[in-house]
Amino acid sequence: MQQGRWREATVPPYGSPRVPGQARAAEPCCGAPGGCAPDGGTRGEHTHSEPPAPRTAEPPAPRTAGSPAPAPRAAVHRHSVRGQILAALRTALVDGELVPGEVYSAPALAERFGVSATPVREAMQQLSIEGAVEVVPNRGFRVTERSPRELAELAEVRAMIEVPVMLRLARTVPAARWAELRPLAEATTEAAATGDRAGYAECDRAFHRALLALAGNQQLVQVADDLHRRAQWPLTAAPVARRGDLVADAAEHLALLDALCAQNLAVVQSLVREHFTGSAL
Repeated sequence: MQQGRWREATVPPYGSPRVPGQARAAEPCCGAPGGCAPDGGTRGEHTHSEPPAPRTAEPPAPRTAGSPAPAPRAAVHRHSVRGQILAALRTALVDGELVPGEVYSAPALAERFGVSATPVREAMQQLSIEGAVEVVPNRGFRVTERSPRELAELAEVRAMIEVPVMLRLARTVPAARWAELRPLAEATTEAAATGDRAGYAECDRAFHRALLALAGNQQLVQVADDLHRRAQWPLTAAPVARRGDLVADAAEHLALLDALCAQNLAVVQSLVREHFTGSAL
């Protein structure tokens, strides 16, 4: 149904609307003086006739289950493109394709991705909020240069948040629940074996999100995941992590699950702290 017809069908005619529950006042059903009598008879010489057609169209029937949904608007498609560009830029950051200290313009990146500059600017603005890049007026976006000190600070904050949570969960979560997370830990091992740095970064965060989700605090999961993502960005002029480093990092996930299943609190605390400070990502 066209928009104009929908408005005509749903918006009441100008005038005082009827209050819900209030009886409608008697109205003439035709043009005769006085109209029809309330008892169905007539007033005067008027003869009752069929009522005229309604003055407005009937509202459309509500959409039932199984009926086709309205076609998506173009804005949804633009948002999808923005999300794809954002994911691609995050991968480029982890892989070191976007070099720390370098300035990249939105039009140049847009040409590289084969899209318009608008979704690229929107994605870069999101990365700016996350601290991955900074805006350079009239030039573009500069990839943030990070120091070993910043990485150490991130590891310290992550340990302050996650170590107490993991110790509490180790005391309360049954071994069967930890065993359910083993496929996620094995996925990090598989990604590390191929040397896929960006793929490993995604699997690594998925594993840690699943661990913390057992605490039942979504805000905790979001904050920890943001810190984790920041810790995965490469340092200034740092070499790309070798496959062996990724494999060793992934092995700590399986060791942590074993310690959690055994409720070995000392090993859990040691593994979590060392995992943050010595992580390849």
